[in-house]
Amino acid sequence: MISALDKKLLRDLRRLWAQSLAVALVMACGVSTIIISVGAYRSLEETQRAFYDRYRFATVFASVVRAPRYLEREIKEISDVSSIELRIVKPVLLSVLGQTEPASGIAISIPDTRPLRVNKLYLRKGRLPEPARRNEVAVIETFARAHNFEIGDGFDVIMGGRRLSLTIVGTVLSPEHIYSIGPGDMVPDEKRYGIFFMSQKALSALFDLESAFNDVNLITLRDANLDNVVERLNRILAPYGGTGAYTREEQTSHAFLDSEFTQLSAMAKIIPPIFLGVAAYLVNMILSRLVALEREQVGLLKAIGYSNFAIGWHYSKLIIVIALVGIVIGSGFGLWVGRGLTRLYATFFSFPFLIFKQSLDLFAIAGGLTIGAALAGGAKAIYSIVVLPPAVAMRPPAPANYRNFLIGQLQRLGLFSQLSIMALRHLVRRPIRAAMTTVGISMSVALLITSLFSYDAIDSMVDTIFFRADRQDATILLAADAAPRAIYSIKKLPGILRAEPFRQTPIILTHENRSKRMALFGLPKSTELSRILDPQMEPYRLPTNGIILSEYLAETMQLNVGDTARITLLDKERREVALPVIGLSQGLVGLSAYTSLEGLNRLLRDGPRISGAHVTLDGADLVLIYREIKNTPEIAGVALRDLSRIQFQNTIEQNIYTQTTIFVLLAVIIAFGVVYNSARIQLSERARELASLRVFGFTRPEVSSVLMLELAILVFAAQPIGWVLGYGFSWSVTQGFSSDLFRIPLLINSDTYAYASLVVFASALISALVVRRRIDRLDLISVLKTRE
Repeated sequence: MISALDKKLLRDLRRLWAQSLAVALVMACGVSTIIISVGAYRSLEETQRAFYDRYRFATVFASVVRAPRYLEREIKEISDVSSIELRIVKPVLLSVLGQTEPASGIAISIPDTRPLRVNKLYLRKGRLPEPARRNEVAVIETFARAHNFEIGDGFDVIMGGRRLSLTIVGTVLSPEHIYSIGPGDMVPDEKRYGIFFMSQKALSALFDLESAFNDVNLITLRDANLDNVVERLNRILAPYGGTGAYTREEQTSHAFLDSEFTQLSAMAKIIPPIFLGVAAYLVNMILSRLVALEREQVGLLKAIGYSNFAIGWHYSKLIIVIALVGIVIGSGFGLWVGRGLTRLYATFFSFPFLIFKQSLDLFAIAGGLTIGAALAGGAKAIYSIVVLPPAVAMRPPAPANYRNFLIGQLQRLGLFSQLSIMALRHLVRRPIRAAMTTVGISMSVALLITSLFSYDAIDSMVDTIFFRADRQDATILLAADAAPRAIYSIKKLPGILRAEPFRQTPIILTHENRSKRMALFGLPKSTELSRILDPQMEPYRLPTNGIILSEYLAETMQLNVGDTARITLLDKERREVALPVIGLSQGLVGLSAYTSLEGLNRLLRDGPRISGAHVTLDGADLVLIYREIKNTPEIAGVALRDLSRIQFQNTIEQNIYTQTTIFVLLAVIIAFGVVYNSARIQLSERARELASLRVFGFTRPEVSSVLMLELAILVFAAQPIGWVLGYGFSWSVTQGFSSDLFRIPLLINSDTYAYASLVVFASALISALVVRRRIDRLDLISVLKTRE
């Protein structure tokens, strides 16, 4: 049987259904963002863990120039190593029928007589290559899908100094290549970067590596000392040209996946608290007004025997019911968007399966936080009525003690009408409520800026990376470092207008107790095609003795201009050198360190060498240029700037469009929820006053203008606060998203502030018009009745 208080609860909910729904929607936004961000994080992590475990993803990786296979026994004896796989891995140039641009890729060997022990392949279609058939390959699924390859199709490849036609016998997925990114690219280009697997016998013959290997992967025990494993492996491989072992955290595919985890974690920390804070304020606003209106009823309930606990629990149940509605809506929306986000990951990460983990504890956490925030918002209002003695509660509250301060001065100036003075007086007399409403509206402005600023940031990234810094049309990578005269061979290729050489070498940069594995680039002192920009966007003249570091790298390593950094040259027997830091550069992608080509050659002590060239191309001869590149065995890969830029923009814009759509919807809900509830509260408090104005002869528009002016003042006052908060939230996003792979610049254009404000103005106007409709329909007789 329903108790009297529960009947009253249902009656209150029916009377306040519109306001309660608005609050519930704000709560739903908080719940959904928790489920989306944390749920996606867990799903991605669970999928990653399952794929890694089932297909034995390596924990330690190392490359070497050429090492004998009998080292396998010595490597196995390293403490904490459980499995080992010796491979041949070579960069190659691909030529696909129907594709004008050259593509690059990696050829990887698989054992002839046994299954893989490490980095096992998930066979999606067909079979693996047979040792006796040297032209058979299994290709990574993303490359096959991009070209609509079927079993039996083929493509050409230049490797080992010869051109071969390969036949596809299978499509596979690998835990090592969940996120496959080609040289010089910022995002995956599935058409122009392919990974394929050949039998060990075939690949070793092509590269003269019989009974030898140039790549090793290890799986270690769960609690292994990875530093010790890396050190021991480096000692074994050093005499054979080892370039330094590294752990899973530095492996490219894993690092990109880890960066996605960082972004989801940042989203979970920044967005949900905004909604839960606004929801707590709205609950406080509604409940404070409800308690004030029902003050005498509460006194009567106490007088007839209801305890303070029963009354407090009654109002708490009202809050919990509203929160539960928000939890149900938010859980459903979060589940739907979470599934869609998980499907979106399938376009970026090559998993054989995707697990969207629907953990009950996640819904419990989201629900608990939401109910907790709502109860916290209503705690003061509940406490204020619970502590009142029955006799005091049954008396009307003492009138507020207002002072005629600023409003009186404005009235004497005669600048405002009486109706405008009424609106201003109400705001001044309740400054805390006005301030809280303003802050609530400003949150929606801030949320929109936080979402929309990414357009400005991406435009800035594209301009800096592809037009100010890297101005070449293409970057040509050589199969091996060559003598400087190779640059003349590159310049002689048809359609090459200009070529600037560069050299790169793997290093470990060390400062105090910090170290980073990366590449050191040597460029001409006054390079024009690939420029190194200082923080003021001016190009550097590269030093002969010293290095220039990207700002993020210097900050991470706690290095300043004038400090000395220690560099371990991995290609040169891990020889250590010390170089002064002479400048910091704009670096938005990767970890960057630069010196002059002359200086790098002197450091490496093997004479002048180049690793490739940045070139500009004649647009009229592109087909001829690409054909010539495809037929040049000395070229291992080509990065095309315009294609990389287009792919980068398309990929990023797809993400931003999805994110912005969601955030605009959430921001509109906040704006509507705050403005609508504020207007409804003011209407309920001032209905008698507004009805009196109608009786005195004021028209409906004039009466409505009192409330509309108050709302307009609050909405306009919220804009600068929202701009400041939006800048702060955007800064938090850039900090949360920053990683070794890329950084988002903090740049917000004036248009972004304007768009955010316009969206909030529009949503506020709609909610205000809804309330005005109620003002126009006021029942003057019932409103003006004296309450007994």
